[in-house]
Amino acid sequence: MRKYRTAGLVFVLTVVLMCTACGKKKEENTAKPTGNALKVIQSSGELRVGTEGTYSPFTFHDQAGTLMGFDVDIAKEVAKRLNVKATFVETKWDGMLAGLDAKRFDMVANEVSIRDDRKVKYDFSDPYIVSKSVLIVREDNTDIKKLADLKGKKSGQSLTSNLSDIAKANGATIVQVDGFNQAIDLLASKRIDATINDGLSYLDLKKQRPDTAIKVVDETDVASQSGFLFPKGSEALITAVNKALKDMKADGTYLGISQKYFGADVSK
Repeated sequence: MRKYRTAGLVFVLTVVLMCTACGKKKEENTAKPTGNALKVIQSSGELRVGTEGTYSPFTFHDQAGTLMGFDVDIAKEVAKRLNVKATFVETKWDGMLAGLDAKRFDMVANEVSIRDDRKVKYDFSDPYIVSKSVLIVREDNTDIKKLADLKGKKSGQSLTSNLSDIAKANGATIVQVDGFNQAIDLLASKRIDATINDGLSYLDLKKQRPDTAIKVVDETDVASQSGFLFPKGSEALITAVNKALKDMKADGTYLGISQKYFGADVSK
């Protein structure tokens, strides 16, 4: 009788362990992607693009409320060449990477600087824009003439951007902003002393609003390159996007979009 019970107990434990193992295997399998990103996108006919919508001239809304901008036009053209439609998911910059992690979109188009620390977790397309960052102050400011003068001053920056890192390195107190436009508004209202921001954004602002009382007093030494940002494991999609970018540059489409927003080729 004791032998029978022992054998029965062993049998029950074996079944339980087998079921547990099966459960774990099933869990692991469900965590795996059902196909590569490019195939999934082409099957759905939609490329989901994360962008701010508040960062002129890269991604912003015109007076009619239509989303437009350099990055928006480039992303639309890339999607067209992949034979799909670009669908934009507008997200504040500080939540952009979390949105990509959560698979709310397939890539980010928001003049994202290509940085080694970001490459650890994400992948980039080939660079499609080159720009220097500039130090912007009010027109009547005489205290800040170079980046080192930011020590002890308030600088309006997006917390997770590389520009915030530059401001911190120069001793600035960081005031969090959602994007370029908010930084300029805070600067104009004297709630911050400065902002380090994209030189191309500054040129566009002065073109659109020449009476804005701000000026550039310094710039960073090294130009930054920007690319589309992707989750790891998007190799096939990135290859297709890079080909689209290369073809756009070769047939003049890229230059046309660049001239529209900047009056120059911003890929160099």
